Amino acid sequence: MKQISVFLIALALLFCPVAMADAQVVTRSAGAKIPAYPKRIVSINPCADALLMQLADKRQIASVSHYSHDKRATSIPLAQALQFPATSGTAEEILAMRPDLVVAGSHVARPTATALKRMAIPMVQLSIPQSVAESQQQISQLAEIVGATQRGVAVNQRISNAFDKARPKDSDKISALIWRSGGLTPGDGTLPDELLRRTGFENVSSTYGLKQWDILPLEHLVARPPQLLFSNASEVKTGRKDRMLSHPVVEKLSHRIMIADYPARLMHCAGPTLIEAVKTLSAARHKLKAKR
Repeated sequence: MKQISVFLIALALLFCPVAMADAQVVTRSAGAKIPAYPKRIVSINPCADALLMQLADKRQIASVSHYSHDKRATSIPLAQALQFPATSGTAEEILAMRPDLVVAGSHVARPTATALKRMAIPMVQLSIPQSVAESQQQISQLAEIVGATQRGVAVNQRISNAFDKARPKDSDKISALIWRSGGLTPGDGTLPDELLRRTGFENVSSTYGLKQWDILPLEHLVARPPQLLFSNASEVKTGRKDRMLSHPVVEKLSHRIMIADYPARLMHCAGPTLIEAVKTLSAARHKLKAKR
């Protein structure tokens, strides 16, 4: 169980927002000039894929990451992703695509980074946004890089509008948790925590003594359940079994609390994904209030 917990926390550090001191939302590689309008952009990160679909022209995107060709991991509609070739991020694959810009996450394999530097191929790395503000800053910067400043403005406006619409009209703070596979729970200082707060919830993870990203045992959840529990229950019901989420006790909890679906793709990235995330959170809150 300890090994599983360590793995889940490591996964959260890879895909989900965590606090990092002095983080830059976009880092540009040194020594290689980025074209004013990149014509062959290779993405090797699923969150970058989602951003490029909103910001770049279709003809600019030479490939997406292999994650986006996997229905379990994609952050964009699978049908849309399959319109583009995919790479796993190796230097050989990337160079074969003849890119004039590579967009990556904060972690890039050293051989890949070395090869790109040697070939003078520019690369921009996207950090994991720690807040909605940082996500919108990242959108603006990437939009400028790909030559689509106004699209960046439009995407950020849609995100702001979604938050305005999701803002509750009452001051009630509904106790809630986002409880993922294996019990992984985002706590104070994470982007999911900000989303919960801005849509009228109190993230009660700290009341269990949890850290930013931590594991909440099933026993503790049953002993003191929140009013609303967000989980990826629909994925479990469609065959992706998880020992904790498929436990009979979790089903019995539905008689004591409301359990709402929160798909895993809403946890992987920020950017345009924030729009669907706040809609999902707000809809669940309205449903709970209507039951009272």
